[in-house]
Amino acid sequence: MNRRDLIKGTLVAGAAVAAPVLLPAQARTGPARNAKLVEMAKRAQAKAGEMLWRNDYVGIADFGLHSSQPRFHFVNMEQGTVTSHLVSHGDGSDPEHDGWLNWFSNTYGSHCTSEGTYATFGWYTGRYGTSIRLEGLDPTNSNALDRAIVMHRAKYAEPEHLAKWGRLGRSNGCFAMGDAEFKLALLKLGGGRVIHAESMGLLPDGTIAPPPTTEAPADLKILQRDIPDVIQRANPGVY
Repeated sequence: MNRRDLIKGTLVAGAAVAAPVLLPAQARTGPARNAKLVEMAKRAQAKAGEMLWRNDYVGIADFGLHSSQPRFHFVNMEQGTVTSHLVSHGDGSDPEHDGWLNWFSNTYGSHCTSEGTYATFGWYTGRYGTSIRLEGLDPTNSNALDRAIVMHRAKYAEPEHLAKWGRLGRSNGCFAMGDAEFKLALLKLGGGRVIHAESMGLLPDGTIAPPPTTEAPADLKILQRDIPDVIQRANPGVY
């Protein structure tokens, strides 16, 4: 049995996790944005092919919005409705820690968020407790499994952190959420579904927010070289 088959064999539904109450940071998006998110979700599901076990929900992370905004969308594919929540991005994508994701990277050791569609596997217990394994389905996130890019809960992604600092804390590239919101992810996205990450900046009315203008530093390319596994595995979501 290869590594991927072993991981797939651990698929566990999150139905035992109780759904949380509606959070202040949660928002129900309007019809204009909903339609665009549903179409994007359909494309993500099509990309997964036979890896898609369940087609009820798709998660879409819009990193074109500031981390203070509910930008992780749970798309209900049966009803066409969307609810939106807080999610953190990687510190390598936001070195100034101003709350904006400036660039993506698929590189080992970059601590960056990666763009693209991911298949979700079962949950496991890691450094941040229960977490959801992810596999990248695009060339832009193909290293996600080996980089230990996962979904997990974190205190720096809680609404209280946002209220104090005006932005969320940063992960090492993982999709980090507050405890109550992550329980929703376990319930709606765990095991055989997909999530998609992109920088769109979709506002509730369907218009586009202006993107940050920062360009990735040239020395980010240095990280493309092979580096020791101990550095590759320095991610808080490591399993």
